[in-house]
Amino acid sequence: MTHRASAFLPLTVDAAVRLGAGPLLRQALATDRAADECWTALLAGCGTAARRGLAPQLRRLSEATSEQVGARWWVTEGTGHRRRVARAQENLEDAIADGDGQEFALAFVGYDHAMASAVVCAHSPVHRKVGERPA
Repeated sequence: MTHRASAFLPLTVDAAVRLGAGPLLRQALATDRAADECWTALLAGCGTAARRGLAPQLRRLSEATSEQVGARWWVTEGTGHRRRVARAQENLEDAIADGDGQEFALAFVGYDHAMASAVVCAHSPVHRKVGERPA
């Protein structure tokens, strides 16, 4: 599958590609496109549907991630990752509501990192919880 470079979710897209996770990759790319449209609307100062359309895409990406990592892992060993993703999503939604492009960009970096970390950790041979140090 070929795709344009991801502007907002490069880590998540890369993790999905490396794992061969087609459904997750498709949702990450759809979310990235929605983020690009939202970013454009924020910079233009528009209150368009693009700004409102990102939140549902973020939820769909979380659902796709849950399916990819396994619902059991997501609510047990992955709880710290799930919470990190949820906090990052809240930060994004706040930035959109505030119409703050800079806050949006910073929040997306955190969201991408949280999402990709969850995907990678769930598929690593040694599952670690967020903040847990190797022995």
